[in-house]
Amino acid sequence: MQVKTLNKKRVLQCIQENSPISRAEIAVKMNISKPTVSLLVDELIQEKWIFEKGIGESTSQGGRRPIQLCFNEKAAYIIGTDIGGTKVKTVICDLNGNIVASSSFSTCQHLETGLLKQIAKEIECMIKKEGLDSGKILGMGAGVPGITETKSGMVMEAPSLNWVRYPFLTEAQRYIPFPVHVDNDVNVAALGEQWLGNAKDKQNVLFIAVGTGIGSGIIINNQLYRGASSAAGEMGYMVTDKNDMKNEFRPIFHRYGYLESVAGGKSIGDRLTKCIQQEPDHPLHKQALASELPGEMAFKLAKTGDPLALKVLEEAIEHLAYGIVNAASLLNPEVVILGGGVLKSSEFILPKLQEIVNQYLPSSVQLKTSQLGDNAGVLGAVSLFMREHESLIKYH
Repeated sequence: MQVKTLNKKRVLQCIQENSPISRAEIAVKMNISKPTVSLLVDELIQEKWIFEKGIGESTSQGGRRPIQLCFNEKAAYIIGTDIGGTKVKTVICDLNGNIVASSSFSTCQHLETGLLKQIAKEIECMIKKEGLDSGKILGMGAGVPGITETKSGMVMEAPSLNWVRYPFLTEAQRYIPFPVHVDNDVNVAALGEQWLGNAKDKQNVLFIAVGTGIGSGIIINNQLYRGASSAAGEMGYMVTDKNDMKNEFRPIFHRYGYLESVAGGKSIGDRLTKCIQQEPDHPLHKQALASELPGEMAFKLAKTGDPLALKVLEEAIEHLAYGIVNAASLLNPEVVILGGGVLKSSEFILPKLQEIVNQYLPSSVQLKTSQLGDNAGVLGAVSLFMREHESLIKYH
């Protein structure tokens, strides 16, 4: 890449991270000459990536006050879409991750007729409604619940969408007139947390999503680690009890792993139902006989001190903690971030997890919950696009 283009990117990034900043400060920070900085800054102003603002502080000698440069977050927009088994959420963001428009629809309603076709419709509506210039949209990032090859854009397998070898990018090009990048939803959420959430400024991150299944996104030395066949981070397949495996272990769903079959949301509901079925005096006995109780119910009951629910949760939390110990001792992340549905009850889970993890890990690690919550997926998708797409705005 030309030195000039590279420097231009670096100057823009410097302004973005330190805005407002003067030309002289940029030259010092980046160790390049003032004339070079001025030349690049003039180009960036012309292209509307940055703008000049008022007057800075005067120097102590009473010299002329430098002109401050600010990053123009509204110079362009990026679309982020989070495709889940139950709903698809799509947002349009500015360059600082502020959401300017958002919409969502139910996955099953449009699965047969085509999710990408529907996403394209939603994008069109949002652009019209907000009166955005579609020429300012750089492109779209997408998160998908399955093993995804980022380069080819092929979703190898996404069980909740019934996709096997689904040519995501080829389909996207049929309906969406912008460049598109796609990756696994948990990888994408990890990028979101690193960009704007609880992993900001951290280079080594482990993001764990605990929902029906359990998956993780791994960032090593600021790079997303995808593994040899894009299947890194499948933490749900960890084994946290070898004796259980010997006793004809059956996963909770076809092709699910051991850890998610003992600590995922579905398995917590499953275990609770079985325990209550054996206790005729339990207030939910009839309900448990009639249908399976959801995982959330265990947390509700645990808060009231229900001994059965506490026992079920304690076991699931122990398994999850051992999984975290195994992963963190291998990867040595600066922070472990927990996201996904089960963590709506984080105030109950987190202290218990931290206690076990600290006990067994060679060096302690911070456990935090996802700061972006429900938006981790869509904002992560925006961040994925910024990382993967060759433009002046590129994060490394």
